[in-house]
Amino acid sequence: MLREVSRPDRQEYRAHRAGQDQSQRHRCMQLVVISPIHLVQSTLFAVHRGAWNLGTYCGIGAHLDFRLVRHFPPKRLRQVNTMIKNLAAALEQRGYTELTPVQTEVSKPEFVEADLLVSAQTGSGKTVGFGLAIAPTLMGDADQFGPAAAPLALIIAPTRELALQVKRELAWLYEKTGAVVTSCVGGMDMRTERRALDKGAHIVVATPGRLCDHIKRGSLTTDDLRAIVLDEADEMLDLGFRDDLEFILGEAPSDRRTLMFSATVPRAIATLAKKYQRNAVRIMTTAEQTQHTDIEYRALNVGPRDMENAVINVLRFYEAQNALVFCNTRAAVNRLTTRFSNRGFAVVALSGELTQSERSHALQAMRDGRARVCVATDVAARGIDLPKLELVIHADLPSNSETLLHRSGRTGRAGRKGVSTLIVPAKLRRKAERLLQGAKVKAEWAEPPSASDVLARDEDRLLSNPVWQQEITETERDFVDKLVSLHSAEQIAAAYLRLHNDKVSAPEELSAAEAHSPARERAPRSQEDFGNSVWFSISIGRSNNAEPRWLLPMLCRVGNISSKMIGAIRIQQEVSYVEILAESADRFLASVGPDMTLEAGAVLKRLDAAPDLSKPSHEPKQRVEGKPPYDRDAAKPKGKGKGKGKWQPRQSASDAPKPSRDTNKGPKSYAKSKGKPSKNGPADASPKRKKKFNPSAQAPRKPHA
Repeated sequence: MLREVSRPDRQEYRAHRAGQDQSQRHRCMQLVVISPIHLVQSTLFAVHRGAWNLGTYCGIGAHLDFRLVRHFPPKRLRQVNTMIKNLAAALEQRGYTELTPVQTEVSKPEFVEADLLVSAQTGSGKTVGFGLAIAPTLMGDADQFGPAAAPLALIIAPTRELALQVKRELAWLYEKTGAVVTSCVGGMDMRTERRALDKGAHIVVATPGRLCDHIKRGSLTTDDLRAIVLDEADEMLDLGFRDDLEFILGEAPSDRRTLMFSATVPRAIATLAKKYQRNAVRIMTTAEQTQHTDIEYRALNVGPRDMENAVINVLRFYEAQNALVFCNTRAAVNRLTTRFSNRGFAVVALSGELTQSERSHALQAMRDGRARVCVATDVAARGIDLPKLELVIHADLPSNSETLLHRSGRTGRAGRKGVSTLIVPAKLRRKAERLLQGAKVKAEWAEPPSASDVLARDEDRLLSNPVWQQEITETERDFVDKLVSLHSAEQIAAAYLRLHNDKVSAPEELSAAEAHSPARERAPRSQEDFGNSVWFSISIGRSNNAEPRWLLPMLCRVGNISSKMIGAIRIQQEVSYVEILAESADRFLASVGPDMTLEAGAVLKRLDAAPDLSKPSHEPKQRVEGKPPYDRDAAKPKGKGKGKGKWQPRQSASDAPKPSRDTNKGPKSYAKSKGKPSKNGPADASPKRKKKFNPSAQAPRKPHA
């Protein structure tokens, strides 16, 4: 275990008291000037302990101020017995004082040679974890790598951004060991990657598709592989990389180690592990079984037309250093990016249609502060690590619970706090509840921040800004005096507020979202619940393909009313009837206009009373005079149509009459009677031969009427 050293050990205390290590004693503890009242007491205490040094003191006027301050040695890292010394030094230099649970588990001595199937929360340090896990396999008892040749380890990641991020993490972790870490990812120059592989590499970080290309072309040999790591294995299967992974694992030596790291372990991952791992050890941290404590989940009920406005208000309410907005399609990414840019947000986009260079520039802009909002799709943002990311917004709900966890896991990493916000319209409330339940997280349901909430939050941030407590500098003094002499305090405060508001986007006014009622409490609305109503007829019906699903939005749009003001919609054959709330009927008619015409030429008419829907939807056909009505029980007429005559038993070939040869018409001319009289006389005894089709002789067809 790695633990933070907060005080000298007991042996060091004994050394201090015995006076065996004067230099260490003086370095650890010293006396600093602060209070003359405690001078005698402090001196006696120092003499009694034998471990304090009366240092130089200074006097200010007639008061002497002494203070006892104890200085501890700098924090150092206590390495695990199996950890390589250079890796421990790199972790200590990086500021690590304690390993995360997943890093501790994979570094245990009993798992040095075992295959691992690890699941842990996002942001739990899996990258450093598998870097520590494979180190004994790659280096053995040595502290340095030998000359680089064929790769010893493959790290496979689903996306380019995640692969490059893993490469950076392993580069500093193995920096003191002399390891050569290279990458092979899609979107980069393959010739440059081939030259890097020809020079030799100890660790290769790659995406599945590009790695398969190098193996098939002979650029990368797998004969010397000792370990293969699948990072975010579940996502690679979701993206359709199963065939590529099976090809890579099949080409690797059978005695290699295979480590699979993932936030979740669905059945597909377990099946893959069973096929390509040898007695894999399942490691599941206890934190995975509970909700991520560093991430606050919030679900916001919004109206159907206020989804994008709600995202803007959430961004303004939190004013996070970095925020990530997730969409399901590239078109949605482009639309939100354009709108945010027009509203004054420093925004970048991240989607699959961008080149690798454009993606890298977008992420770098987020890291160095040139951009604060990133609009991305799930695949493009998979595994990215932004240190200052404080807010994740799901503008479009994810497709499953695993995607929800992966999205939200971009924040709340390495002990930092974060907020994950779901934008939920009323019709997707049930889906959002299923996603949260499947992810085993609890979200706080609330309304999105209103414009007044955003402005109030701005005031709090202004008043709590530490700039109010700073002293006025000499360079600022002249201009401050000039402002005070020219303007009153109220004018200066108002000008400051206006300048601040000009730099930020104005919040959006949101309409009230529909109140949610649980499914068990829902009941069909009766006529008494709807209240007094007025009926209207529309001159389109079933024959015009009229349906309530497009009549309802048309009435809301043309009549400037909400769906709550519309009651029953009854579609008939040639006409449709609509029920409108009585108190909204006048406003509905005023919006429609005096011509009473809706879209597509449909004519609206107000009815004096509710329509009688018991009548048939169309007039019955008039009975032809002199024709008896149809009787179901009457016998069906015979001889109507082909083959509708009296039933006769089927004749066999031997019972059929033999055709008679007509000697007058030449050979092979048989008499054939249709049993029907011809127009010019009796039926011909023999049929006429069919004429061959002649297109030129074909009479032109008459045009259709």
